[in-house]
Amino acid sequence: MKAPSRAAERSFGVGPIRILIADDHALIRKGLKQVLADEFPQSEFGEASNAKEVFRLVSEQSWDAILLDVTMPGQSGLEVLKQVKQIHPKTPVLVLSMHPEDQYAMRSLKAGASGYLTKNTASELVATALRKILAGGTYISPALAEDLAQRLTQPAAKAPYETLSDREYQIMNALALGKSVKEISFELALSVKTVSTYRTRLLRKLKLTTTAELIRYAIHEGLVQ
Repeated sequence: MKAPSRAAERSFGVGPIRILIADDHALIRKGLKQVLADEFPQSEFGEASNAKEVFRLVSEQSWDAILLDVTMPGQSGLEVLKQVKQIHPKTPVLVLSMHPEDQYAMRSLKAGASGYLTKNTASELVATALRKILAGGTYISPALAEDLAQRLTQPAAKAPYETLSDREYQIMNALALGKSVKEISFELALSVKTVSTYRTRLLRKLKLTTTAELIRYAIHEGLVQ
């Protein structure tokens, strides 16, 4: 007889909740585990610090939910999210980010996320968000819900930065924070040449010519604080 799927087990309350936490910072993973272990006593956890580990763990076993950092070395969290959803389309993914909602929340939801939390609120809201996505819902903050409602009633033309790819947007954000191409290369595990190519491409899309102009643009658009 075929064993029941994880979704079937959970629908009948059978077995522990299995949660994969993907973040390149060990302290953040530890903190999330502590919070969730208190709220979900029967939970079991897996940990991943980069995209390669995420793909290995999702291919080896099933998870009830995945908590995914949007900024990790190598492939960005959004790229990882898209590939995970291709492998396990029904597994809910809660995206965690140090970036404000207005920067990455919409991109995350469009890529298949079931929810979005900023890291400065994660410890307070992660259990609430996890319950929501485990029940099949979508978790967004009241502020983001209001913003989405406003966009539906008053659709506006896309801003130039909204036309950037996820990786271009990630690199634009890093440049706008004053990081050098070399620093970004190290953080994202990309070659300096690759980062420079992305920089050239995004500047062209934004109709800018220098990093200084990019920084001014990002500040004007409220993309950095």
